[in-house]
Amino acid sequence: MSDELRDQINEIIEADIQLKINDYIEKNGNKGFKGEELKVNIPKSEIDKIIEEYKRIKKAEKSNLGAVKKMDLLDKNGRPLDGKD
Repeated sequence: MSDELRDQINEIIEADIQLKINDYIEKNGNKGFKGEELKVNIPKSEIDKIIEEYKRIKKAEKSNLGAVKKMDLLDKNGRPLDGKD
């Protein structure tokens, strides 16, 4: 499963980089761009950090507090119960 998740993260990163390149080209024209394939090396340690953060977020979402946050509860005045006054 970890390899599958790592592959998905790599695909997301590559897609994000490609979107940024496309935006740059649209904004600045085709100056200096040869249309060659872009290759990016991302260290495994960085991917592992992203995976750990993802797992932490998912664990928090599955917790009791996460379930309460998903309910979008309101107080008696119709304001969200987010703990901020």
